[in-house]
Parts: sequence; structure tokens; C-alpha cells
Amino acid sequence: MNKLKEFHGDLHAHTCLSPCADLEMSPRSIVKEAKKKGLHFVGICDHNSAENVGAAKKAGRREGIGVIGGMEVTSSEEVHILALFDTGSSLHALQQVVYRNLRGTNDVRLYGDQVVVNAEDEVIRFNRKLLIGAARMTIHEVVDLIHRLGGVAIASHVDRRGFGIIGQLGFIPEDLPLDALEITDRSHAGSVPTGREFPVVVSSDAHFLEDVGKAQTSFLLERVTVEELRKSFRSEGGRRIIA
Repeated sequence: MNKLKEFHGDLHAHTCLSPCADLEMSPRSIVKEAKKKGLHFVGICDHNSAENVGAAKKAGRREGIGVIGGMEVTSSEEVHILALFDTGSSLHALQQVVYRNLRGTNDVRLYGDQVVVNAEDEVIRFNRKLLIGAARMTIHEVVDLIHRLGGVAIASHVDRRGFGIIGQLGFIPEDLPLDALEITDRSHAGSVPTGREFPVVVSSDAHFLEDVGKAQTSFLLERVTVEELRKSFRSEGGRRIIA
């Protein structure tokens, strides 16, 4: 077995594709900011879309920063779930299902631009879907699909009322097989009423460049992959969440 190493990562950053994110949040800028903050990797998780993940991965390879491809799916209950994948094909498959279950067209005046860019920050196009909306999929359907596609499912920012599972539902269903919970403020660790034990990660949910890496988690892993993260959530083979 290869030697395990400590890696620092922020699993939740939004690019300029998310209508609520600052337009300066290009994939290249996020990767550069992650490097500046001393991170080893960053997760790209836009609302209901993954169309800027490829550009982020390309920018990450240039800068020597790992990029985990993901998406923040909004369920029909208006609960945010982070979906993280090792393969682009699985992420694309999730995106196709989510797109089929999204209704409406983005109103730029109300919600902001949804910009698809390349690794050089050049605008490719504007996404017209209502990415800020909720997909017609329950949280159980979302988590089940993520798992069937080989990803991990993390309940987003459970320490906040807006779009967090506890804020929206008041509880975490006993039969919902989440892989982990996310909090955005480390001081909230241990104070969130989950009802049962879950691994907890700390992420920034960054919408502005200065917030990238503001909240982060340290892991003991062999390398930066979603499969290694899954093992750390289960404390398998020495992998674990350090802090």
C-alpha cells in the first residue's frame, strides 16, 4: 500500500456558472486562489450543473491543484445535496437527469448571469436553464442516483437554515444514506442536531474569490480522489478526516 499523506481541501466552491456567484469566480481564478491559500484540492459544485468542471480540471492540472468534479443539486424539497464524482461520465449522467427535471428559464435581471467558460476564462456561452431552481427529484431520489452513478452524497451546509436539510425538513430521514454532512463554520461542529452520527466536512461554499479555502478540511488519504474521500468517511484502511 502506498503511504498515506495529509491533504487539505475545500470541497465546495461555485464558479460563475452559478447565478448567485460573483462573475470573478472563473475556474482558473478559483484554482489560483486555492493554490494561494495552500490547498491541495478544491471541489467545483455549481447549482444543478457541472458545465465548468472540465475547465476547472484543466486549470488545476496547470497549477498542480487537484479538482474534484461535482454539483450541488437542489431537490424538490429545496434541500441542497453535494454530489462528487471521480469520472466525468458519471457527472455528466447526473447532469442530464437533473436537466430533464429542471423547469423554467433563467431571468438574468433577477438571478444573474450563468456563464460557461474555458480554462483561459474565455466565455463559451450563457446557460439559459433556471439553475437556481429545484429539480423535480426528492432527496431520496437524488441520493440514490448519486450512489448508482458511483459518487458520494453530502448534505450541504447543514449548519445554515437556507437550503440545508435540517433547516428545510427539521430532521434527517432515518432511511437517507448520506455519506457525510457539510458545515461552513467549524465552530458549529458538534452543535448541529443530526439525530445520528455522520462524518462531517468543513467547506466554504464559496461564491466570492476571497472565500475560497476560508473553510476547509484536512484528510489522510493515499491520493486525491472521490473514492479515497469515501474511504476517509468510513475510516477505511487508515484513511480519515483529520480536522
